[in-house]
Amino acid sequence: MKNSLLTDLHKKGNKKPKKFALLLDPDSFESNKSIQRVCKVSEESGVDLLLVGGSLIANGNLEDCVKTLRKYTTIPVYLFPGDNLQISEQAHGILLLSLISGRNADLLIGKHVLAAPRLKKSKLQIVPTGYMLIDGGHITSVSYMSNTTPIPSDKADIAMCTAMAGELLGLQLIYMDAGSGAAQPITESMIKRVKGAISIPLVVGGGIRTPDQAVKACKAGADVIVVGNAVEKDIELIREIAAAVHSVKA
Repeated sequence: MKNSLLTDLHKKGNKKPKKFALLLDPDSFESNKSIQRVCKVSEESGVDLLLVGGSLIANGNLEDCVKTLRKYTTIPVYLFPGDNLQISEQAHGILLLSLISGRNADLLIGKHVLAAPRLKKSKLQIVPTGYMLIDGGHITSVSYMSNTTPIPSDKADIAMCTAMAGELLGLQLIYMDAGSGAAQPITESMIKRVKGAISIPLVVGGGIRTPDQAVKACKAGADVIVVGNAVEKDIELIREIAAAVHSVKA
């Protein structure tokens, strides 16, 4: 890649469009042909980033999924790991997630200690990321698997202070997530509150199913919109949401 993810996100300019990332769970694809179709639509739609990972990857398909994405698309591929075992050196980089909204020591630092030797030797671009779970209306896979309680959707102050703490600790990206299959997306008021308190890029995902919801999150302050489950059910949503996100300028 010509530019790193963080360098690109920090670029200034009034005409710079917001970014759209597609989150792909290897367990959701039955064959490489289905991944290839996603690659084709993503390229045509101008998707900015492909994230690969899940709370539970049961079929061992992570490596093949990343290889296929690298072969059939020029879009940067970053790992979104749910565990220290979800590492592939075929990817461009990895969001090194520290679950700062929870109090599970394993996901704050424990898993990172186990992964550190391998990551240090790899050529992956490491992006230290403050990961914040927000209540999306019901228990999601990530909240269950992480054994943590999400920040209540109406507690913008808690989210704001958590994001501020993450930045002060040196994390370079804040990722607010309502979780895969969330009943509703993160509120605009919470996104606005968090974005106004930090100077690092803000990623928002979970519960976004329509172009209108994506636009509202962008206008509230999200720098990157992440969609996963919704496009698994309707691949054409990739085109619609990508166009909507790119219509909003930073």
